[in-house]
Amino acid sequence: MKHSKLLVLGCIAFFSTLAAKAQYYFYNDKYYEDKILVEVGGSAGVMNCLTDVGGKKGLGKKFIKDLNMKNTQIAGGIYAVATYNYAVGLRLEATFGSVKAYDSILKGDASPGKNRLLRNLSFKSPITEFSAILELHPLFLKNYGDGEPPKVSPYLLGGISSFTFKPQANLNGTWVDLHPLRTEGQGFAEYPKNKRYDLTQFNVPVGIGVKYELGSLLNARLEIVHRILFTDYLDDVSTHFVDPAIFANYLSASQVPLAQALSNRSISTDPSFSAPLAKRGNPNDNDAFFSFNVKIGLVLGRSKIK
Repeated sequence: MKHSKLLVLGCIAFFSTLAAKAQYYFYNDKYYEDKILVEVGGSAGVMNCLTDVGGKKGLGKKFIKDLNMKNTQIAGGIYAVATYNYAVGLRLEATFGSVKAYDSILKGDASPGKNRLLRNLSFKSPITEFSAILELHPLFLKNYGDGEPPKVSPYLLGGISSFTFKPQANLNGTWVDLHPLRTEGQGFAEYPKNKRYDLTQFNVPVGIGVKYELGSLLNARLEIVHRILFTDYLDDVSTHFVDPAIFANYLSASQVPLAQALSNRSISTDPSFSAPLAKRGNPNDNDAFFSFNVKIGLVLGRSKIK
């Protein structure tokens, strides 16, 4: 929360300074405005993910075709955006949410994709994200002159974000952090291709939205934002099963039984299903998460005509 408060205060100070230096124009017969308008507000919505775990019944599909809406979680955030001439905006935003998925959601799957059900893995992870985003409002690339500009503005967005995550799994009623357990032998000499992953990473947010003027000082927005990740370990699953005996060479005595239990939760009766180097995930596709949210923002930069 300390970071989010600093973000808001910093945004207000920075964007208000921009507004204070610019020339003013009449917005209507009650307000005049600056070429640079600042909007500060909050968002509420939902978050979901696409990972190796869970999905829909059948063979794994590409992108949204494998999305299981039952995993949807609550999310929210705060933001500040400075928009020049209604057309181009620079936004700073903090987003807080969580993601989850579990193979048991595929219960009853008798297709060739039932291997995910037999694998029986699961995870959840909190998400904290700080973003710098560019908005483009195409309708305002046109000069409306003395005509009435539209109150509804669809827009495109894209940028760069830093986010933190922490995959966990439930074992006998207790949520256990998966990253320290190195469940796929990350960093083990026996599996040199399996590198350790960081819990703070960058992503590329891209999406679409629509803004509507509720009044002279309030805007409402609807957005859907997809995050392109550079990791396949959002769910701590990517490559293959490892030899459970090797955990004792790298982990503490208290971690070993946890790693052995959580690296292999298979319910298959075939011992080869989860043998060392058997397929546990798909390293060819990185994970992803996205959010759908509603935003309400206060417009700064319009002043009442006295």
